[in-house]
Amino acid sequence: MTAIPVPVARHQLLLSALADADLVPLAKMGDEPAIRAIVKRHNQRLFRTARAVIRNDAEAEDVVQAAYIKAFTNLATFRGEAELSTWLTRITLNEALGRMRTRKNTTGLDEIDMQATSAGGEVVQFPSSLSATDPETELSRSQARQLLEQAVDELPDDFRAIFVLRDVEGMSTDEAASYLGIRPETAKTRLHRARKMMRQSIEKRLSGAFSALFPFDGARCAFMADRVVAALSEPS
Repeated sequence: MTAIPVPVARHQLLLSALADADLVPLAKMGDEPAIRAIVKRHNQRLFRTARAVIRNDAEAEDVVQAAYIKAFTNLATFRGEAELSTWLTRITLNEALGRMRTRKNTTGLDEIDMQATSAGGEVVQFPSSLSATDPETELSRSQARQLLEQAVDELPDDFRAIFVLRDVEGMSTDEAASYLGIRPETAKTRLHRARKMMRQSIEKRLSGAFSALFPFDGARCAFMADRVVAALSEPS
């Protein structure tokens, strides 16, 4: 693997510390390190946003790539009236939703959105990205993440989008509603329903495992029987 020249590596390190507002003018001039810094900074949010709509990792990556290309080729139109992250997220959402419209995959949410519900419910936290201390811990985190991702994938499209933007990306209700082009009240209703569906899905997946908790069988069971018999055989 060819080593990156020290001046280039230093330049990239300096750029990574710059704010988006400082990187944009450089990116407009075609500065590749600045473009790379922007991409790396916003990759996770844009992928999660696209994945929330598309439900396919590979296609979500295609959406993010297409969104970046559209953004950088039209960077001259970015006036800084909104945050760069906001602008990029909206482009990604539009790209993802555009692909979904071609599938004509409707979710029939109008009736649900008319229902008056509160915005209560617990936030479902995704596993953190902290380094695992051992393989067993890493396996547990991986299994928990897969359980949550499967539950998210089962949500209807619009529920999934608001859940990811609010509970995964940590956006405010008003911010997420703005991205999705819906009223904050609608966003609250969908989020409430999404959280309820998530809890039900997780409970359903785990219910079969409850009977296996705290196993006391096999050798442990036989050993207990031996202990009881031995205790009863002792002279009083």
